[in-house]
Amino acid sequence: MKDTSRRKFLKSTGAVALGSTLALNIGLPKSSFAMNSDTLKVGLIGCGGRGTGAANQALSADKNVIITHMADIFQDRLNLSINSLKKIHGDKVKVGKETQFVGFDGAKKVIDSDVDVVILTTPPYFRPMQLEMAVEAGKHIFCEKPVAVDAPGIKRVMAAAKKAKEKNLSLVSGFCWRYHIPKRETFGRILDGAIGNVQSVYSTYNTGGLWLRDVEPDWSPISKKLRNWIYYNYLSGDHIVEQAIHSIDMMSWVFGDAKPLKATGTGGRQSRTGPEYGNVYDHFAIEYEYENGVKGYHFTRQQKDCSNSYGVELMGDKGQCIVDVIRGRHTIKGSENWKFRGDSNDMYQQEHDELFASIRNGKPMNDGEWMARSTMLGIMGRMVAYTGQTITFDEAINSAEQIGPDYIDNATVFADPEVARPGITKFS
Repeated sequence: MKDTSRRKFLKSTGAVALGSTLALNIGLPKSSFAMNSDTLKVGLIGCGGRGTGAANQALSADKNVIITHMADIFQDRLNLSINSLKKIHGDKVKVGKETQFVGFDGAKKVIDSDVDVVILTTPPYFRPMQLEMAVEAGKHIFCEKPVAVDAPGIKRVMAAAKKAKEKNLSLVSGFCWRYHIPKRETFGRILDGAIGNVQSVYSTYNTGGLWLRDVEPDWSPISKKLRNWIYYNYLSGDHIVEQAIHSIDMMSWVFGDAKPLKATGTGGRQSRTGPEYGNVYDHFAIEYEYENGVKGYHFTRQQKDCSNSYGVELMGDKGQCIVDVIRGRHTIKGSENWKFRGDSNDMYQQEHDELFASIRNGKPMNDGEWMARSTMLGIMGRMVAYTGQTITFDEAINSAEQIGPDYIDNATVFADPEVARPGITKFS
């Protein structure tokens, strides 16, 4: 998916069941594969558009990789995913009836199997638990962002990431811009002082509305919500955590992943107010304050028929930098003006190329600490917007608030939290 923005990717996965990457590869000849002792086996947990795309990239990352186990709570998503992957990869897809699982226990069945690598692409609510299980089982992991929906979940992820490092397991995050060559070069120059000391970062993820899928009347209440999980904050984290986190991650990247001192902000729902949209906001505006008064400003919205913006602008004491994701622009103005003119790459594929190379080379990579920190910044932004309060990072990370149930299965009956009201909703 070269030179394709995350915004376009998400728009595509909302319109169709396949990820954009798959759509670009449909029609390629099937592979012919013979399994051997060096074959790496992959298990996919979460067979939506992003999960199917990630499985496609995993199978493309290494000549000696197969997918053997797949799980989802929806049969139609599982069927579509398997059929799509078979069209591309032929007999590298070795998922029989006995190794495809439908239901809430499918993740455990995949993780308990003989797979070497697991791909975790379920709604974010499930990520901490599935990470813990995968690390305990000794699996290498690709996990999509965000990695949790609340502070207790972040602490579980950090503990699991630490244990993965101790067990020499690779753990790669779906924060895809960290694997994008133009941004690696651009932000590398910033961290090397190309604009001096960064004094402020302005970031945006302003996009249109996302998908809303039909549900069946005989489904359980929780299954109906999971079909449209992005609209429930305890499943998605709200869109500042689930989607806009990419821009917040770029902000954190240029600050060397240092933690902010505090944050304040606002948000609400103006155009997306019906009950079909659950309890999430449709806009946020957050100010993060770092040491020495350095500020990071973030704006995001999911509102139809509005102007879109996706990128970061950096101001330093010796220059400025603009990264415009929509236009693919990466420029620096300083003592030496610079513009990225090299070849771009498929960042989604790069994630898996580096993951499988690390496994083959016996040099595990671990994105755990910074992927948890970036996710926590999104959660912190949601906290200050929901409550209308200024909250320190230490207060946020030490919050005991768990916004979802302890466990979800088909029998779960969970009363959705009310839509937050700043000044009324309390921080806890």
